[in-house]
Amino acid sequence: MSQKFLKCLLFAATLSLATGLVSAQINPCNRISLGQGASLNGFIPFPTSSLWNTNIANAPLDPNSNAIINFIGSTTPLHPDFGSGLYQGQSIGIPYIVVPVTQPLASITFTAYGDESDPGPMPIPFNAPIEGYPNPDDGDRHVLVIDKGNCWLYELYHAYPQPNGSWKADSAAVWDLIANEQRPYTWTSADAAGLPIFPGLVRYDEVAAGAIHHALRFTLHYSKQAFTPPASHWAPNSSNPLAAPMGMRLRLKSSVDISGYPPDDQVILTALKQYGMIMADNGSSLFLGGATDNRWSNDDLGLLRQLTASDFEVLLISPLYTPGNVPTGPNPTINSFTATSSGGPGQPVTLSWNVSNGEYYIVSPAVGATRGTRVIVTPRLTTTYTLYATNKYGRSTAQVTVTVP
Repeated sequence: MSQKFLKCLLFAATLSLATGLVSAQINPCNRISLGQGASLNGFIPFPTSSLWNTNIANAPLDPNSNAIINFIGSTTPLHPDFGSGLYQGQSIGIPYIVVPVTQPLASITFTAYGDESDPGPMPIPFNAPIEGYPNPDDGDRHVLVIDKGNCWLYELYHAYPQPNGSWKADSAAVWDLIANEQRPYTWTSADAAGLPIFPGLVRYDEVAAGAIHHALRFTLHYSKQAFTPPASHWAPNSSNPLAAPMGMRLRLKSSVDISGYPPDDQVILTALKQYGMIMADNGSSLFLGGATDNRWSNDDLGLLRQLTASDFEVLLISPLYTPGNVPTGPNPTINSFTATSSGGPGQPVTLSWNVSNGEYYIVSPAVGATRGTRVIVTPRLTTTYTLYATNKYGRSTAQVTVTVP
C-alpha cells in the first residue's frame, strides 16, 4: 500500500472524525447538486418511516373534518405561495442553497428564541439567499442551507448577515437529514409548528422529475394551542375549538378530477392526494409553500387557485397535544465529556463524550452539529468547548476546557 494512499486514508478518517461526516459509501446526500435551488436528484429528506414521507391516501378522516373545513372557509382558494420572477421587487417562495463540506462555519447570535434554538456554528454562507431576496423586508426572512457533505439541514428565522461573516437570527434549527429527528416538545424551529421547512416545500426538481413523495407545507390564518405529530410547537391565535392545531394534515379528496390541469400541476395535486399537506405556521389560509425557481410557470401555478378548501378533507387528528398532556421525559444524561491534552497551538485534540438518551449533538465552538461520540479539534488558544445533547424532551450541556501550552 503506497504512502500516498495511506495519507489519503488518514486525511479522510481525520476529516470524518472532526466534522461528523457521513461515510461516503452511505451518504445519500452525495447525489445532491451544489448551489442555490440545486436539484436533490431524487434524495428525499428523512427515512421512509418519517411522517413526512408516509403515504396517507387511505388514512382515516377526522370526525370533525367538515366542521374544520367550514371554519377555514369552504370557498377559500388554494394559493401557491411560490413561483418565478419577482412580486413587488421580491422573489416568490422560499429559497435554499446547498453548500459543500468545505463551507466555512459561521457563528449565530440569537435575538428572540435562543433558549429553544440549536447553537452554532453553522455552515451559512455570507451571501445565502434570504426569503424575499433581492429585497427582503422585515418579514420571516428564512434562510435554508443543506450541508451536502454531512447531510444536515440548517434553517434560520428572521435572519440577518453581519459584516464579520456571522449571522443574527430570531431562531435556528438543525435537522439530521438521515434520521427521524424531532424538536423537543414545545420548542419552536424556524417554523411555528417546530417543523423543518425545506422538506415540505414544492420544489421544481421534483415536479420536473414527475413525482413528489412527501407531504407539503401550508399555512392557515387561525390556530389553537395544540399540536399533533409531526409538529411539536404551537403558536395560538384563536380559542375556537375548530381552529387548527399545528401539524394538522389536509388531503385532497380522491374524487377531485385533476386530469385537466397542466402536467406540473398534476404532480403537485397527486402529492396532495397521496401525502397531503401539513399545517406549519400561521399565515394566509391555504397558502402552499414552495421553493423559489425561475423555471416555474406562474400561469400554470395560478390554475391551482381553482381548488378551494371544500376540495380537501382533514385527516384524523391523533394524538392531540395540549398544555395538559404534552409528553414529558428525561433530558439526555451526559455521563462524560473529556478532551485529550493539547500538544501546542493548532495540534489535534480529541473531544469524547458518553451520553444516554441523546438524539443529536452539537459542539461549540468550531464543530457544530455532529454524529457519533467524538470529534477532533485544533485549538490555537485555550478554549472551552460546550457539548449540547438534545432529545424530544429537552437538552443537556457539559463543558470541557482545553489548555493550549
